[in-house]
Amino acid sequence: MRTLRRPLLALVAVLVLAGCGSSSSSTSSHGGAASTATSTTTTTSPAQPPAVAELPAAEHPVASEFPAARGRSLRQLARLAKASAQLGAATGTFVPGVQRLAFALNSSSGAFIYAPTAVYLASSPDAPAQGPYLAPADPMTVAPQYRSQQNSGPGGIQAIYGTYIPLAQKGTYTILALTRAHGQLIGSPGEVAVAASSPIPDVGQRAPAIATDTPATVHGDTALLTTRIPPDDMHAVSFHQVLGKRPVALLFSTPELCTSRVCGPVTDIAVELEHQYASRITFIHEEVYVDNQPSKGLRPQLKAFHLQTEPWLFTVNARGVIAARLEGAFGVNEFRQALEAALH
Repeated sequence: MRTLRRPLLALVAVLVLAGCGSSSSSTSSHGGAASTATSTTTTTSPAQPPAVAELPAAEHPVASEFPAARGRSLRQLARLAKASAQLGAATGTFVPGVQRLAFALNSSSGAFIYAPTAVYLASSPDAPAQGPYLAPADPMTVAPQYRSQQNSGPGGIQAIYGTYIPLAQKGTYTILALTRAHGQLIGSPGEVAVAASSPIPDVGQRAPAIATDTPATVHGDTALLTTRIPPDDMHAVSFHQVLGKRPVALLFSTPELCTSRVCGPVTDIAVELEHQYASRITFIHEEVYVDNQPSKGLRPQLKAFHLQTEPWLFTVNARGVIAARLEGAFGVNEFRQALEAALH
């Protein structure tokens, strides 16, 4: 039954484009977004970069730090990189249109790389590239009083990169992240697979009127409401009771049982932001597995939203319409933007 996403570090193995090193295959474990990349080999492998800890700069990339595409292919742009890194995808649901792409960057040792980054996109490694699309790093850390026992994340993740890329049609696209660090570029290639459509409710659609768990439905057993330690308090009312009456932030996550290992950090972000927005938005956290036992499968609330991965955040405005949707890893800034979208 455990079809949810594997740990972030294992999502996408390094794919190195010709001119940027030797090649390997790249696959994504996300249901509906799995893909296999192909590339040609070269005789030279670039250096693997060490961990880079330039998070403040990574939060504010500027276009002048990255080469203009100017009709060049991803393969040609990759040749500008002096080192290669691993791109670990944190999103896997893509349909035609402008779509959110979130990812982490890692050195060969698994250490995270934080520095100014942008993404390029093409239909194949040799097709003309689009970009650069700036991908600011979004911090995932919270104040100590909001930190749970499950807030470790894969490898102590501090931030997640995010951008929006235009995907014209169904199919597989090649992407290249270029990171500016230590006066040179680091190349991190990968792929996204675009499906024709997705049943998951999206922005602009009415949210399904699901009944989420409350203390009454679990007969006061807090352990069934949340796996977070200490327990969060985002279960006072059921989603269907407030839908269409006031803005809602609905978070599907399981801090203790999370396959992606980012449920702890994003749930802690929700707890922190709840203290700032509780007077204007109702926060609801729904666990993922029936009775918090993976062997029993997914809770019906996830099935109603057609979800097979975690975590997911949906913010819904007072009219019951989805204002924002975030899949996988996301940080404080994107979470806050999603809340603000629901208030308008």
